[in-house]
Amino acid sequence: MTTYSRYQSPEPNEDGRHIGIFGLVNGLAKQGRLTPEQEAFRRTNNDWYDAAYQNPSLIDPTVYDRAISPLAAAWFKPSAHHLFDRIPGYLNILATHNIPCTLVTSTNPGRIIYEDANQIVVVPPS
Repeated sequence: MTTYSRYQSPEPNEDGRHIGIFGLVNGLAKQGRLTPEQEAFRRTNNDWYDAAYQNPSLIDPTVYDRAISPLAAAWFKPSAHHLFDRIPGYLNILATHNIPCTLVTSTNPGRIIYEDANQIVVVPPS
């Protein structure tokens, strides 16, 4: 069986979504809470990730449409191990701001609505 991985907030937000690691750090940036060093790390590494794998919403704009799939979430495939190398820097930023983030793994995270070589986007089971 394939085991998928996702870094996310341990508690759901007000919409019932577990925000992923990138969303958590990007949220801090939008709030202006990152130090200049943290912002430089975020920008450099977000750019690297943007170049390293597909943005599902550019392929299918409905993937993250909250009216269609309000709880849709991306999970890394095990073959995407090269994408994990930069995760510790994001975890360090979150830890500095006392924002919890946990690694969740599953062989069946939900109904797949998008898939590429590195990830799946799923709607979790109800």
